[in-house]
Amino acid sequence: MPNVRDRIGQQLFLRVAGPDGAKHAARIHTRPGPRWFEPDSPIVRVHGDASMFIGGMRALLLQTLHPAAMRGVAEHSDFRHDAWGRLARTSRYLAVTTFGTAEDAEQAVAAVRRIHEHIVGTMPDGTPYAASDPRLLRWVHVAEVGSFLRAHTVYGREPLTGADRDTYVAQTAEVVRRLGVTDPPTTEAELVEALAAYRPELRGTPEARATVAYLLLHPPLPLVARVPYAVIAAAAVGLMPAWTRGPLRLPWLPVSERTVVRALGGVATGTIRWAMTPRERAQEVLSQA
Repeated sequence: MPNVRDRIGQQLFLRVAGPDGAKHAARIHTRPGPRWFEPDSPIVRVHGDASMFIGGMRALLLQTLHPAAMRGVAEHSDFRHDAWGRLARTSRYLAVTTFGTAEDAEQAVAAVRRIHEHIVGTMPDGTPYAASDPRLLRWVHVAEVGSFLRAHTVYGREPLTGADRDTYVAQTAEVVRRLGVTDPPTTEAELVEALAAYRPELRGTPEARATVAYLLLHPPLPLVARVPYAVIAAAAVGLMPAWTRGPLRLPWLPVSERTVVRALGGVATGTIRWAMTPRERAQEVLSQA
């Protein structure tokens, strides 16, 4: 059984972190130096939990609803040809800023800011867009944080309660301020308000629906991996707000989502948690050096 767990864990880790993920993990978790966050703080608990698989998928689906964000992905991203590479880079950024040294976290933020400087363009109506726009960055941020927190509430090992939920939102705000967001929410109530404030700007564009269909129906995966992926995707869809279903052409089966899908999602996250912990990635790399 440990060998089976190791094989599953290795495949999951390879998909999420990329072929060099173990080396990056060794640096993130073992390099000495001060961190932005304490080991048992809410942001560490959320971002280190298996529920992030579902939360990350929900965030991607939700983010497609902003036309400017979707336009930037369509015009400047190699998403369809390098989906796993993008996932690895995104997961690495989250890992460095959450678990890494302050020095490495600062460098990661600076690198993303440099990338954003080159992502500019024009909407179909002639309106300019830029990835560095604080309001657009804020949308990406609140969609992510809202999704991570929602998934952790439903599928996390130990869901945050009380003041820890506000602390989590406040800690994520510390990171995104460095990225260029000037007024990130710092409490759960502010997060809910921020998400609601974007509603008038959101819609299901053809680009958004094509991206959602690609994510849900045509993932770049071998056949053997598509069943567990489908469970994670269904769980993510099940956490999407009802008002998003029509614009993105997502199914809405409230009874099934609260029963069958949620049960399967619990099994999926439990399996991921079982497969990937306790995996001492840093020690694994060091032992192979």
